[in-house]
Amino acid sequence: MNTLTQNTYNPEELIPAFKKLYGDSSENIRVFSSPARINIIGEHIDYNGGKVFPAAINKYLYVAVRKRSDSKIIYNDLRFPGTYEFDINDDFKFDKKNDYSNYLNGILSEIKNSGFVFPCGFEILMVSNIPAGGGISSSSALECGFAYAVSETFGFGIDRVSIAKLGQLSEHRFIGVNCGIMDQFIIATGKKNTAELLDCASLEYEYAPLDLGDFCFVVMNTNKMRKLSDSKYNERRSQCEQALKLLNEAGVKCSNLCELTVEQWKDAEVFIKDEILLRRARHCVYENRRVLDAFNAVKNGNLSELGELLNKSHESLKNDYEVTGIELDTLVSAAQKQEGCLGARMTGAGFGGCAIALVRKSQVERFEQNVQAEYTKVTGYEAGFFACETGDGVAALF
Repeated sequence: MNTLTQNTYNPEELIPAFKKLYGDSSENIRVFSSPARINIIGEHIDYNGGKVFPAAINKYLYVAVRKRSDSKIIYNDLRFPGTYEFDINDDFKFDKKNDYSNYLNGILSEIKNSGFVFPCGFEILMVSNIPAGGGISSSSALECGFAYAVSETFGFGIDRVSIAKLGQLSEHRFIGVNCGIMDQFIIATGKKNTAELLDCASLEYEYAPLDLGDFCFVVMNTNKMRKLSDSKYNERRSQCEQALKLLNEAGVKCSNLCELTVEQWKDAEVFIKDEILLRRARHCVYENRRVLDAFNAVKNGNLSELGELLNKSHESLKNDYEVTGIELDTLVSAAQKQEGCLGARMTGAGFGGCAIALVRKSQVERFEQNVQAEYTKVTGYEAGFFACETGDGVAALF
């Protein structure tokens, strides 16, 4: 069975590899972890002031870091060739040829803008078991893991919510993606055995014990690569802003679409004449309601209701928000038909990436085989699968 990564690395491998690459030193090498995430429900509403319900999962990026005696910064990764060198005193600018190091430099730029001073440079070696561009937030894991590693190594003591904000600011001002804060927030603040209800307008959050009993979430990767900045993500956000503007001009008082209840929306939707904008806004209002219903379903142990909400979420993302595509729709449709599957939907930005399914543990193997067969028949290539558990947010390992 094809899995989401071809090789699995563990953090202990980083120390000997780090010394081989950079040499030994009296300075301690520290290693940090940063998880991937699934968003159980609440898609494309984080930037519309909505509530989301994500969980950190046990798929990690690892960062080894050591201070240097000079002002040089060096980045290396076990999976990706190439060394990137900078100076801590640089005025960092985005440059496409710098590849993943742009995410790191964006974080450094924001840390420096916050008033923190680096007394010296440092060297980094990373490795990730999170598939790049796969829809479970590899870029946010990179941003938050790196920010936390640097903060802890240099004693800055940046709190977890601020770590999340640094990641979002870096995306906005350095990478050029006008993203919401959900991914960075759950990666920075997540806790094992819980999911997190996050209000993206106020950043108030509440943990919910995630006891799935005989069931688990299976992540299903389309293996269709996409880059968020190259997708229609920014276009969808702009459409929502246009819909909100039309409502405000008509006298509907709300600062974001997800402030509207379903009942209020039924009265307000007449003011949006453009069919596309209407559908975008409708998704936001109803998806926000589904998040609250899912939170209560989890607290009450009603997994059947949770599964139905997943199905309804995908239908809305397919028809109203139009961010799925044949790969995601094929995976989800095949999953929903399988015995032992309570529900399935795309997760992440869409346009490729991943979907999730809530599946009985004893039937996961058969589930994967059957979904794989149908997916390959339609697309001509394989999907990737793994059953996941919850994980902790960014952490210092040793």
